[in-house]
Amino acid sequence: MRLPPTFYPALHDRVRAGLDEAGLDALLLDDPLDVAYLTGFAHFPNERPVVALVPRDGEVLLLVPDLEREYAADQRAAARLVVYPEFPGERSPFALLADAAGGLRRIGHAASTSTGRVAAVATAFTGAETVTCDLVGRLRLRKTPEEVTLHTEAARIADAMLAEGVRLVAAASDDDLPTETELAAQVTRFGAATMYAEHDDVVVVPMLTGGLVYGGPNSAQPHRLPGGDRLRRGEPFMLSLGCAVGGRFVESERTFLLGEPTAEQRRYYSVVRRAQEVGTEALRPGTRCAEANRICLDVVRRAGLAQFLRHRQGHGIGLGFHEPPWVADGDDTVLEPGMVLSSEPGIYVPGHAGYRISDTVLVTEDGPRRLTGYPRDLADIVIGA
Repeated sequence: MRLPPTFYPALHDRVRAGLDEAGLDALLLDDPLDVAYLTGFAHFPNERPVVALVPRDGEVLLLVPDLEREYAADQRAAARLVVYPEFPGERSPFALLADAAGGLRRIGHAASTSTGRVAAVATAFTGAETVTCDLVGRLRLRKTPEEVTLHTEAARIADAMLAEGVRLVAAASDDDLPTETELAAQVTRFGAATMYAEHDDVVVVPMLTGGLVYGGPNSAQPHRLPGGDRLRRGEPFMLSLGCAVGGRFVESERTFLLGEPTAEQRRYYSVVRRAQEVGTEALRPGTRCAEANRICLDVVRRAGLAQFLRHRQGHGIGLGFHEPPWVADGDDTVLEPGMVLSSEPGIYVPGHAGYRISDTVLVTEDGPRRLTGYPRDLADIVIGA
């Protein structure tokens, strides 16, 4: 499942309009997600440069090593390929790009481009000025309807991965509950199998499906990787899952209670459930990210659990799991329709467990729309009571 071919010419026109406004002759980007955004070419980054160049006039160019040439063609990259033999090579790859692009006097690049690479570009494009430019970063903030379609399908599959994880745990006996690693592997395989079974043209990205799985005290460490510990009856466990369709990500996360919940578990979960509800409702056009974050996390603070807060409400999602804007203190970005965000408040009680609920949310003119929809009520997340 890919973006329609019409997506890229329209995007290139928007980039060119931005170049004209900024007084730039071209935009050169080497971040793999920016390259995928501009051309549809998703690749595994390494030392060999892969660069997209959008000139104000002329065709879009994609610089690739010869070993990526067929792969870029297979992905129908929306650009003319400029192929170099190997890196570093007897001649700089950027010199070949300069030959193909012709005389450019003012070239924009993202702030993420390394100083060494900027210097190599300046050397290859003799006499050109290089300028930091966030044009594509700004465009990526707001998703087009075609992109939203991909996010929506990814959300459906991510929710199905959660349901499969619950099925596996519910079917296991207390003596045969899966380890964190086993459960993570099984839901990851299920998500990938679902995607390939239902779509003929899968865009492969470094993490097509997957996520974090952890139980009991381990879940109090928000980004802990799955280990060999088994889930245990009487303890919460967390499924923090996601996938990418057409290169567009979502995340769908739930905390589950294995067995009849205690009063303590009920309290912690109900506070996070309320914070996620209030925080999601705050994701409306015109609201600043920092304000939405404050509204969300104040629910936890008023409940007397501020000491268990470890992170912000959420973040942008697009071609990456984590990307701007940041629904956090210090980010005054004003929310606009088309933004796709996570809403994932959590509390983390050392020695006990973590509790987090995350949905992927689309900001619309009419307010927030959850793309992920796995149930969140207490009765929905208790297994084997």
